[in-house]
Amino acid sequence: MSVLKQIFTWWNGQTLGTRFHTWRHGQKVGEDQVGNIYYQSADGARRWVIFQGEAEASSVSPEWHGWLHHTWQDPPTVAPRQAKSWEKPHNPNFTGTEAAYRPPGSIVHVEPRNVRQDYEPWTPG
Repeated sequence: MSVLKQIFTWWNGQTLGTRFHTWRHGQKVGEDQVGNIYYQSADGARRWVIFQGEAEASSVSPEWHGWLHHTWQDPPTVAPRQAKSWEKPHNPNFTGTEAAYRPPGSIVHVEPRNVRQDYEPWTPG
């Protein structure tokens, strides 16, 4: 089943084309705590990530994101980035899940609101 997923889907790790390109031109640079593997071309001009499981961009840590976008030259495996005191731990994107933020007044908010308290109908003056 894994081979069929690679042939027909791009969101489950990598396609066969990406696997072939990575095999031919990619140099492994490192791996993060989630299991994503990072590669670059021989000249270092192109950088990419092979996701572990579903391709979710929010699973890329800030250190690796900066390296992927050429913000800094050295990957976190060579020059580890020191976390700032104000930084929070990474949270994945919860959109579309039960853990998504639902503000008060939203139609999908857990607690139904009392419409009479916050609604005033318009009347012509």
